[in-house]
Amino acid sequence: MTDIDPAFTTAKLQHHHNMSAVMSAYPEDLAAILGPSEATAAREEIGAWPGYAETPLCSLDRLAAALGLAGIHYKDEGNRFGLGSFKALGGAYAVLRLLVREISKQHGQVVEAANVRAGSLRELARNVTVVTATDGNHGRSVAWGAQQFGARCVIYIHANVSEGRKAAMEALGAEVIRIDGDYDESVRRASADADENGWFVVSDTSYEGYLELPRIVMAGYTVMAAEARRQMPSASAPSHIFLQGGVGGLAAAVVSDLWAAMGAQRPRIVIVEPDRADCLYRSAVNGRPTAVAITEETIMAGLSCGEVSDLAWQILERGADDFLTIPDDLIAPAMRGLAAADYSADAIVAGESAVAGLAALIAVRQRDDLSAALGLTPESRVLLFGTEGATDPEIYRAIVGRDATEVAAA
Repeated sequence: MTDIDPAFTTAKLQHHHNMSAVMSAYPEDLAAILGPSEATAAREEIGAWPGYAETPLCSLDRLAAALGLAGIHYKDEGNRFGLGSFKALGGAYAVLRLLVREISKQHGQVVEAANVRAGSLRELARNVTVVTATDGNHGRSVAWGAQQFGARCVIYIHANVSEGRKAAMEALGAEVIRIDGDYDESVRRASADADENGWFVVSDTSYEGYLELPRIVMAGYTVMAAEARRQMPSASAPSHIFLQGGVGGLAAAVVSDLWAAMGAQRPRIVIVEPDRADCLYRSAVNGRPTAVAITEETIMAGLSCGEVSDLAWQILERGADDFLTIPDDLIAPAMRGLAAADYSADAIVAGESAVAGLAALIAVRQRDDLSAALGLTPESRVLLFGTEGATDPEIYRAIVGRDATEVAAA
């Protein structure tokens, strides 16, 4: 039987049950934000890209037995389009949709996404500069999309983004600008410079006056959720989904897809955040979007966000049932457990942000009170989204003690 690291037994978790959550058909007003038609368009377009393939859904059967659950499935996004994370589905897709819109204006007539994708309009695409702020993965996706479709790309990163992640974006042709301050400050700087220079922000977070492209980014993320639905064993629909927080875009996309498909039978949704960057948890407690000041960076770099995406919150306010925060010291043992094949038949390479939901699940099952509060029983089937692989190989090696390539080959 899988041994559970003592860190999970002593972990300090915060839990808030969302009394505003509803179990019903997917509401029409939320479908207007992100619904089946937008998700279908994303699946059709992204499915036509060279190199598209469904990422694997792995059974963590050893861990399920150790935790007393009927099943745990882990959607491994570590090899999505060779970029190392699920973000490849969102940023690059939004770049393409933006280019279709702007090239149509330049061309004086509507152009097709297939023509932009094929490269026949690269002369016009070069007139468009896309810009974003990132902790690493979203910027890599935007840079890759710009490279694929012919746009210029400028990326803003904050002081604590690793040099490895910076180099990965530069390798895709992006100009990368490092600023002082945190992620939210980099978002503001990117927006201000875009306004001044006539550039186009491609962000995965929405705010007043900036809604269209974040909606498209979230539509791209629904591809991952739809794949997971198809891959789940027949008659084994998940009872629970543990989802990483961040600004909320990933979580809202998954909730939208599952809720639209399953209606009132949707799974129980548990949002997980670092206790150092818990804007969604605070928003749920306060009943309104609430920003938090990040005074100490979390190891979960992709989740180090202090401000909630407006569009995402509208979906999560009614579609997320529970909010949890976890400490950083759960991340290393969760990554090592996957790498050592302690949880499943095969070793899995997972980055720091990928294992937030997994770490929370293990810690919750060490406490009878939290298990009861979340409705976890021996009949429960849990779906997790492993949102990234080793997006910074040096950081991965420092945490796990082995190279990602060695783990993947095991």
